[in-house]
Amino acid sequence: MDSTRHIARHVRPIPKSGIRDFFEVVQTMSDVISLGIGEPDFDTPWHIREAAIYSLEKGHTHYTSNLGAPALRAAIAGYVEKHFHIAYCPKSEIIVTIGVSQALDAALRAILNPGDEVLYHEPCYVSYSPSIVLCHGVPVAVATRAEDGFRVTAEAIAAKITPRTRALMLNFPTNPTGGTQTREELEKIAALCIKHDLVVLSDEIYSELTYDGAEHISIASLPGMQERTVFLHGFSKAFAMTGFRIGYACAPAPLTDAMMKIHQYGILCASITAQDAALEALENGAPAVAGMRAKYEARRNYIVDSLNGMGLDCINPLGAFYAFPSITSTGLSSQEFSLRLLKEKKVAVVPGSAFGPSGEGFVRCSYATSLREIKIAMKRMAEFCKEVRGK
Repeated sequence: MDSTRHIARHVRPIPKSGIRDFFEVVQTMSDVISLGIGEPDFDTPWHIREAAIYSLEKGHTHYTSNLGAPALRAAIAGYVEKHFHIAYCPKSEIIVTIGVSQALDAALRAILNPGDEVLYHEPCYVSYSPSIVLCHGVPVAVATRAEDGFRVTAEAIAAKITPRTRALMLNFPTNPTGGTQTREELEKIAALCIKHDLVVLSDEIYSELTYDGAEHISIASLPGMQERTVFLHGFSKAFAMTGFRIGYACAPAPLTDAMMKIHQYGILCASITAQDAALEALENGAPAVAGMRAKYEARRNYIVDSLNGMGLDCINPLGAFYAFPSITSTGLSSQEFSLRLLKEKKVAVVPGSAFGPSGEGFVRCSYATSLREIKIAMKRMAEFCKEVRGK
């Protein structure tokens, strides 16, 4: 029997993650310095891990509410109001999820009808387009440019809006570019969304990780936007809790209720152990976040200076923990550059093409690794660039 014929038509053409495919090759090699995976190299702070241990010791091993533990939702409401200046009701406007990825999926499934178009800026996180397709929507990319700091403009968004446009997805600070957004441009985008009655899905998972005094502004905090925005956030990046798989969405009660139906039947609830750890993170995690952010900023300064010094033009990213240099001066495609760098110098970076067609000509270098390893990687990368240009 040909079992492939039983695979759903909308699933068949979806490619596997370009990041994961590339790292299948990495895993076959030894002594590789990886600047690839978007995960903090820091262990989860001890007090947060200890909270998870105590949770188990206290016998917290049962289901919580579908929406999440009330104490955690109350803490999320307080955190979001303090840091993002948005007030949400913890009883009806907050849902705790299995990471931001599940929150995004639930939001898309809650709002999309088959054929609805969703705009998103590119280069972007690898799951955005496939997530839309899996919800029977139509992904529509809006290209961004290095010369604009990889900010998406209201003008570029407006050019892609059609009568079928249902939603806009934003991710600032951005994976893979580290790009951020200005208040002025967000206000223009907000006016556009109100004019065309668009729902905004705002992924702000990197919001705590901004540098050079850059101000992070949530579009949900702007006038008229909270009622049409699903605010997506979590604990993986700033709190170094990737393995806990814990995130959340904040939205108007009707949207939260619709997401809860999907979450209820597909997931039931997030792990209570992870929820207890997340509560500790919100209550006492600020000093650890500040310490990690300072180390990321020092690494960013070194890696960006090094990349520009070897002739790979790189903007100074104001957020996240990625540098996104142009490799066009080498004459190689992003895939060729990444594979050759890996095989010849044992340094792993991610081809920009993994983040959509707009990423071609760039590679992603994560500085969520030690400064010692970054220094070695930059030396090897400079040697590689010199050798490539010398041939």
